[in-house]
Amino acid sequence: MLKQLTQKPLLIALLAASAGFASNASAAEDIKVDPKIQAHVPYVIDSRGVVVRSATGLCWRTGFWTPAYAASVPAVGCACDKDLLPKDVCEPPAPVAAPAPKAEPAPAPAPAPKPAAQKITLSADALFDFDKAVLRQEGKDKIDDVVSKLGSIDLEVIIAVGHADRIGKEKYNQTLSEKRAAAVKDYIVSKGVEANRVYTEGKGESQPVTGDACMKMGAENFRNKKLVNCLQPDRRVDIEIIGTQK
Repeated sequence: MLKQLTQKPLLIALLAASAGFASNASAAEDIKVDPKIQAHVPYVIDSRGVVVRSATGLCWRTGFWTPAYAASVPAVGCACDKDLLPKDVCEPPAPVAAPAPKAEPAPAPAPAPKPAAQKITLSADALFDFDKAVLRQEGKDKIDDVVSKLGSIDLEVIIAVGHADRIGKEKYNQTLSEKRAAAVKDYIVSKGVEANRVYTEGKGESQPVTGDACMKMGAENFRNKKLVNCLQPDRRVDIEIIGTQK
């Protein structure tokens, strides 16, 4: 319901954008990143080895950011997005008092429930009219079914990723995939889910699932119905729900 970029180009783009508001973010404490782990951190890092922040002090994420990825580098992830990471990652367990002499040892605390992830793929053709980004009623019904599953978990985050087929210009398909992901987010938020728990990405035509199956079907345009039908699985929205089972 976040265009596929390599980390380096995204870093350059965001560093350029950050220059205009560096003075506003200076009040936030710098997060220094160990050079040994910089390549594995899903945040934008400047030439000083410090995480880049927005004008409001929020850490800039790369296009590869997910809660699980951030949790894999807790020294940075907890400093930037503590509220979105599992508590057992960012908060040390409370010390257990030593048992009194000759008393039975205190039982070990139950392990914290592990975050559960559920990925749901919805056909874009079922959600939207062809080449459109406005949800149809049938699409709303399908998302309602997704939202109904949230009652069984303590929700951490929902990630909606829009995809497009290869027909048309790459830039156009990228924009269309982003708009469709945003439309899914808006509808999920309208159902009572907090907006800051729903993240979106648009992957454009960069992640097809049809492979080479549709390569020899004639003209690459929307009038080629045979090709349009063949590429249908590429027009989709992936919705990933991350939370802890109740």
